[in-house]
Amino acid sequence: MEPTIPEPRPAPVDAGAAGSSAQREYERRKAKRETRIREAHPRLGGLILAISDELQSTTAWAKGARGEELLGGGLDTLSDRGVRTLHDRRIPRTKANIDHVAVSPAGVFVIDAKRYKGRPALRVEGGILRPRVSKLMVESRDCTKLVAGVHKQVDLVRSALETAGFSDAPVRGMLCFVEADWPLFGGAFVIDQVDVLGPKRAAERLTSPGPLDQAAADELHRALAVLGHEVGDGVLM
Repeated sequence: MEPTIPEPRPAPVDAGAAGSSAQREYERRKAKRETRIREAHPRLGGLILAISDELQSTTAWAKGARGEELLGGGLDTLSDRGVRTLHDRRIPRTKANIDHVAVSPAGVFVIDAKRYKGRPALRVEGGILRPRVSKLMVESRDCTKLVAGVHKQVDLVRSALETAGFSDAPVRGMLCFVEADWPLFGGAFVIDQVDVLGPKRAAERLTSPGPLDQAAADELHRALAVLGHEVGDGVLM
């Protein structure tokens, strides 16, 4: 009787580091500003840097990176509940990235992390005499354009899965607002087929029963990871 040779275990998936691209962009901008000021003011450059604030357009990258790190860390804690993650996947031929992709029996979720102050809300305008329009508001700020950005990312992930032979995989977009002023109960809503919610609600959604079994979810996760190769970050091909 010949000995049974066990099947080789698949190599572990490199999920990536949440927020790494945003953090690098912040550090690049910060270093560029410091160099510019020190070259323009050789003697006083250090003092100017010490007493002046960074530009809001620079600090926004650090703030965004922290939001992605917080959400990514929370998503990673769901691995024991069947949630598989990929973080900071670069979009080909652009400077943009997909913050997180989570795969579970509930489906494939493309998650864009935002760290804004205020409470996200759905505003519906028009109706009888005017076309009905839904807007994503954060306090008085119109953030509806974020929804279109999520749709583009969903299309990229869906295309990647079709390339790998998973054309029927359920893919959905999420906008997850980290540290927003969410109410104790409720608050989450859907706009143009994109879920808008906080980390707690996102975790509930990801760990809810769905159309996939765990083996299928793991296979989809591995397919997306294989389609991305490491060149600094994962890249969705």
